[in-house]
Amino acid sequence: MTPEKSNSRKHFEEPQRFLYMIDETIEEIQEMQTHSSSVVAVKATQSLTELLDREYATLDEFERDLERNLGALRRANTSHASLFNAMRAIRVNVVDRSTTVADAKELLSEVITRIVEDVQHGKSRAAEKAVSTFTDGECILTHDFSSTVLATIRQAVNRDISITAYVTEARPRYLGRKTARRLAKIEDVEPSLLVDGAVGEVLPRCDRVVLGMDCIVDNKLYNRIGTLPIVATANALDVPVTIIGAASKIVESEFMFENEYRSSAEVSLEPLEDIRIENPAYDSTAIHLVDQIITDNGIEKVD
Repeated sequence: MTPEKSNSRKHFEEPQRFLYMIDETIEEIQEMQTHSSSVVAVKATQSLTELLDREYATLDEFERDLERNLGALRRANTSHASLFNAMRAIRVNVVDRSTTVADAKELLSEVITRIVEDVQHGKSRAAEKAVSTFTDGECILTHDFSSTVLATIRQAVNRDISITAYVTEARPRYLGRKTARRLAKIEDVEPSLLVDGAVGEVLPRCDRVVLGMDCIVDNKLYNRIGTLPIVATANALDVPVTIIGAASKIVESEFMFENEYRSSAEVSLEPLEDIRIENPAYDSTAIHLVDQIITDNGIEKVD
């Protein structure tokens, strides 16, 4: 009787420990406000390796546990399409695909490895394809902080292409300052930091606008707040707009983007009496306003 009680207690405690781990991962994802959606997708995907070390009595129990945690991780950040795509890909490729727990675990391990590799290398492959569109002496305007745009510029410089870059501050969090500092460390790149409201003043000097993306859903580009006025102004001034990002950030169906409304303290540290402060993290831009979308799958001209 004693061993049975011991085993029963152990079987009860293990799920509790795993669920705590998932809760911790979810909290970390929710706090990763400055990280790219690719980083979030990788972290969520890798957290599921914990299931490989757990004991399951049946395949049904394993798959229920997997689906429950896939849903929890997906809901941790509803604005990241790459997270949605990663969790959906695991479900489609693992659930109802095996006849034993051992086979399902092996399959999950393989799918996790493949998805992490695809997400991590997607932006570098997108950058490689985007480099071919750059010319020596080009002047661009960029917004926010995009690791894919930075990777593209680095690769362009490695091919002896010099670039002048206007970088918006991307208020209220000033993420453009981070971009400008990174660009200043790259030889043959001449960065200039400007306030967001100066976009219309400098766009006539630019050959094009180059932006990253949070995601593309239903022919709408969702990106850091301030993207829409930049693209709309560029469109009015006949300045081409290029979007660069991993294909994992494009969702064809099922995903519904939910904007994030951040603290009013980012806008004003002092309380403003009788004034409501709205601080959305992202805005939506119709795809027909951009000229080309470059991903690891290739270069697509937008009609």
